[in-house]
Amino acid sequence: MTRTFLGAAMAAVLAAGLASASPSLAQPPPFPAGFKTSQITTNGATIHVRVGGKGPAVVLLHGYGETGDMWAPLAADLARDHTVIVPDLRGLGLSSRPTGGYDKKTQAGDVAGVLDALKVDKADLVTHDIGNMVGYAFAMRSTERVGRFVLIDAPVPGIGPWDEITKNPLLWHFRFGGPDMERLVAGRERIYLDRFWNEFSADPAKFSEGARVHYAKLYAQPGAMHAGFSQFAAFDQDAIDDKAILAEKGKLPMPVLALGGEKSFGLTMAAVMRYTASDVTEGVIPASGHWIMEENPAATVKIVHDFLDAKPAARP
Repeated sequence: MTRTFLGAAMAAVLAAGLASASPSLAQPPPFPAGFKTSQITTNGATIHVRVGGKGPAVVLLHGYGETGDMWAPLAADLARDHTVIVPDLRGLGLSSRPTGGYDKKTQAGDVAGVLDALKVDKADLVTHDIGNMVGYAFAMRSTERVGRFVLIDAPVPGIGPWDEITKNPLLWHFRFGGPDMERLVAGRERIYLDRFWNEFSADPAKFSEGARVHYAKLYAQPGAMHAGFSQFAAFDQDAIDDKAILAEKGKLPMPVLALGGEKSFGLTMAAVMRYTASDVTEGVIPASGHWIMEENPAATVKIVHDFLDAKPAARP
């Protein structure tokens, strides 16, 4: 069933991606004026972090092809009643690009270090793409520090149908990396990234030209593409680590919302997370592929905020 669903979903994504993107000039939405940025040095890296709002803490983790900038609309909404913490993953955006540490177990330590520096004991997590993998590694090792956990539109290495999912030909980039690949992409970062933004969206026009220019410039920084490839190169180790920690500690105990884009992973996200979490709510972002914050930010914001603010179910 999983193979059939993914084949159909990814075929739809590919078909949509063949359409050309319209040249919208919109830039990524800015964070609210009250947000402050800082550089937090921890765990062998310097992490660029945005913080704003007031109330219970929530951490937003981005994925590949974007940076923490993707979360601006959600951060603006959540900041009304949450303290919102938005890092750039190590190697990406305005964070430092160390030579190693791109396995998700190490990056879980980055998240812990950021929270420690901000004196935050416990937070909810909202994650997307590779951010799912980092958030999962953190939640499994620090269950007491995570209240609720939202994972959006990407599988977790080593969990459930991971091996089957990675056979999908659209995911060839999981094995694309190394010095020769870096030479091929150097100076052509926009071409490489357009492939992701076009093929993995339901409507490529929703990923604006301004956002493409913005992210392509960040990924063209010295060492940035190497760091991005390193995130993928670590997947084999991530799968080993994730299987081991699941066997050691058992399923995640906190409430989990597994969201998929309607034209991407859809309900498969919940099927994946039920292998490793005991309290899973499923959800789908309508009229969206992988890039949920660009394609349907209003629906994403509402679904996520409602879940984070939901009261615990009454015990029988």
